[in-house]
Parts: sequence; C-alpha cells; structure tokens
Amino acid sequence: MEVVNRNGVEPFITKDSSQIREILAPANSSIKNQSLAEARVLPGTSTDEHFHPKAEEIYYVLEGRGSIKIEDEVREVGPGDGIAILHGKRHKIWNSGQSDLVFLCCCSPAYSHDDTVIVE
Repeated sequence: MEVVNRNGVEPFITKDSSQIREILAPANSSIKNQSLAEARVLPGTSTDEHFHPKAEEIYYVLEGRGSIKIEDEVREVGPGDGIAILHGKRHKIWNSGQSDLVFLCCCSPAYSHDDTVIVE
C-alpha cells in the first residue's frame, strides 16, 4: 500500500507557470500511467495557454474562483466543479478571486514537461 500526503511533497512550477504538488506520480510512487497533483494559481494570475499532445486532464476545483478557457470557450469555475480537458485541446485557467485558486489535476498519461506545448 502506498499513501503519500501532499504536505510531504515539494511544490514545483510546471511549464505552463502553475505551481503543483504531485501527490501521486511515477516519480514518487509505483503509479505508471497517470498522475494526481494539487495545483495552485495565485490571485490575479493565470497559467500560460497550452495543450498536451498525449495527456487528457481532469481538473477538480477545491478552493477559489476563476475562469477556464478550453479552445475558444470560456466558463467561470469554483469549488465542486470538475473540468474535462481532452488531449490536444488548448487550455488556460486564471484566478479572478481574492484568494488562491486550488484544484486537483489528474493526468493520463502522467504529467510531463515534454508533453506540454505553450501556445501564447
């Protein structure tokens, strides 16, 4: 059995400029085909618009408010919202609130800087 607590994982900045903590990923567990991370976007900031040629993602918003753009569609998001992002789809999320926008990010296959293409 593997249990990894997010408090024991060091955060890092991804290629799209978000701060994440990989809770379960190939680098720190026996998981090979996916990853689970907590992402954080500070008030007034955003990720860089990007896409993943291989990975599909699920975002699940825990705290804060923001907007997500997938291709040319923009929606407001907040706690309890799940967002499906298919591979190859350009996307960007920004924080429009006064506190951190915090969400879980599940990637399959696992997140990789090599599978992130910045488009802006």
